[in-house]
Amino acid sequence: MATAQLSAAPRPSAHPMANPGYGKKSAPDQAPRSGRDFGHLPDREAAIAGYLDRLDDESDMSIKTLAKHVSYGQCAVGTALNNLSAAGHLRRVRRPVTVDGCPRWVWHTFFSRTARDDAWWDSFLGGEVPVTEPSRLARSVAYDVLARLGRIDARMTLSAAECGALEEQAAEWFARGAGEAQLVQAVLAGLPEKVAHPYGFVRARLLGKLPPEPAERPSHEARARYEVVCTACGEPGEGSGMRGGLCGGCWGGRSGLAAEQVHARAGQVRAALRTGRRTEMTEKGTGT
Repeated sequence: MATAQLSAAPRPSAHPMANPGYGKKSAPDQAPRSGRDFGHLPDREAAIAGYLDRLDDESDMSIKTLAKHVSYGQCAVGTALNNLSAAGHLRRVRRPVTVDGCPRWVWHTFFSRTARDDAWWDSFLGGEVPVTEPSRLARSVAYDVLARLGRIDARMTLSAAECGALEEQAAEWFARGAGEAQLVQAVLAGLPEKVAHPYGFVRARLLGKLPPEPAERPSHEARARYEVVCTACGEPGEGSGMRGGLCGGCWGGRSGLAAEQVHARAGQVRAALRTGRRTEMTEKGTGT
């Protein structure tokens, strides 16, 4: 039974998180969890789907990491993910973001306990996502800069909770075009000999020295779309060429040899190898 297989998987709490801003994202409007969520799937896919369903958002969804935490190897996990995609439970996507003035791709794996058809996924992933709010990736960079302040100058050491509380204010600097070096310089320049309350001091400087907004800051109507990539090969989809989250080639759209053609070709190769060996032995025997 698929339900029995779930107990063999380790607790999702031991599963590592992806780099901030990446990893698992839960699809919206899912049906409540029940013991029959994945009963329509084969045992292996049901077990892996049940494990994925219990993972926190931003958990690492790479095949290599998943294979370390479930009772299947990398090839089996990869095949299972392809099958879950085809069954409507999973989509891999990417979207462009700009952090510290540098464009980059952020990769996510959307998972839905409730199976969805292609039309639903296309509508959801093709929807509009605000880009004016600081992304999770930008906030993570801000957190790292805040945590680094204490290593640069011990007077500005912040706790993890304090870094988290100031994360959004620091991310706003990046949203306004500032770089990491500019933020660090603004906070650490001209420090007094003793800083009694680093948290309050950093907060005051982040707010007091906040750069002005760009002249042409994107409006709240500015949006970014997710770009679906093939679950199997990772290549972005083109037009309507995706089916079940898989490109035409990975779904089976590429033409291939029939079974009898494969056997015939294999026989030809074996015959050629045997003929080649006999010719080589004859030449050695005659000394030619």
